[in-house]
Amino acid sequence: MDNNAIDNLREALKFSPNNIPLKLHLAESLLNLNRLAEAETEYKEVLALQDNPLARYGLAQTYFKQGQYATCSVILEDSLRSDPDNINFLILYSKTLLKENLHAQAVENYKKVLEMIPGYKDEELDAELRIGMIPQQQIVEEEPHHALFTKPKINFGDVGGMDKIKKEIELKIIHPLTHADLYKAYGKKTGGGILLYGPPGCGKTFIAKATAGQINANFISVGLNDILDMWIGNSEKNLHEMFETARRNKPCVLFFDEIDALGASRSDMKNSGSRHLINQFLQELDGIDSDNDGILVLGATNAPWHLDTAFRRPGRFDRIIFIPPPDDEAREAIFKLKLNGKPVGNINYNKLAKLTADYSGADIEAIIDIAIEDKLEASFKSGIPEPIEEKDLANAVKKHNASTKEWFVSAKNFALYANESGLYNDVLSYLKIKK
Repeated sequence: MDNNAIDNLREALKFSPNNIPLKLHLAESLLNLNRLAEAETEYKEVLALQDNPLARYGLAQTYFKQGQYATCSVILEDSLRSDPDNINFLILYSKTLLKENLHAQAVENYKKVLEMIPGYKDEELDAELRIGMIPQQQIVEEEPHHALFTKPKINFGDVGGMDKIKKEIELKIIHPLTHADLYKAYGKKTGGGILLYGPPGCGKTFIAKATAGQINANFISVGLNDILDMWIGNSEKNLHEMFETARRNKPCVLFFDEIDALGASRSDMKNSGSRHLINQFLQELDGIDSDNDGILVLGATNAPWHLDTAFRRPGRFDRIIFIPPPDDEAREAIFKLKLNGKPVGNINYNKLAKLTADYSGADIEAIIDIAIEDKLEASFKSGIPEPIEEKDLANAVKKHNASTKEWFVSAKNFALYANESGLYNDVLSYLKIKK
């Protein structure tokens, strides 16, 4: 609409000065032309004649566009008291709260809109309030299910084999906590951060639980869904609360699975919300505003090369332990554990362990499942559970390849060509490669 049209509307109002639809049309036209002071006057005149929601909304818009956010808020708050489900009021109020730096209130207000209209999108609000770079399957729209701390009933006695790993954990983790007074005498704090890395399915979580059990500590397992939230700022709050829970329940092992998903390299990120989460994580690890003494933070990852290098600075995850596929003794123990309670015949567990070099615990479980499926077919005919024999498991091994081999292809490349600090030397040792 141009200025001539505005003049025509004003002329028409001379003959019908209290015509509310006509006055609203004029006010809206002035607002669209950014003639804000004139629009404000027209909307006020309408409200003097009638308490009209369209006039209230239009007047709030004029104040918003003029940067008078406090006045805009007053109008919207009053309007929402009588019309709490008005989408236009709610959206403009969210934007006004954001302009007033009332971030949390803006989020809560925008959530009401999304509850009423699922899938609703507003580019401005989404850009400021919602995280768009987290994969959809990782987003938590409702309140996260915060993990409760437990007391693991397992310890190193339940971990078959892996003696080198257990000894390393004892030296780096357990002794400082069980001899805290000695460490204190030398001015060293107990606790700290340990990163466990290796191929998937090789018992990183089990080792973490056994570590907590070994020192009789509380254990909190933290997954992605406990932290990640679609609303900017909420993920940082969730992470802080996890650390606070650990601090209230010392000694405590705080275990982060798939930590690379929370602490991916900031240089690879386009989303500022994810960078804020990493910064919050680093701040919690440093314990700048809190006491982390007596808290052991364990992180597990299949891809340590994706973790931000800042995590590996002293005082953070400065101790890194390679968790390889289970050795012969460990594989034998896994077979016995997974077959316990099932009908079995004559089995040479040592021989099976030799057959499954490089197989993970998850691979062994898959092998047993394959053997069970074959035995079930035979059992259907006889109606009696047929025992699992050694040959059944040996045949199943032929049907399932070690899943760790693919992981070692990637790890080998990083160990050979991106290993300036010697971080992946244990991978080279396991592969028997001399650099």
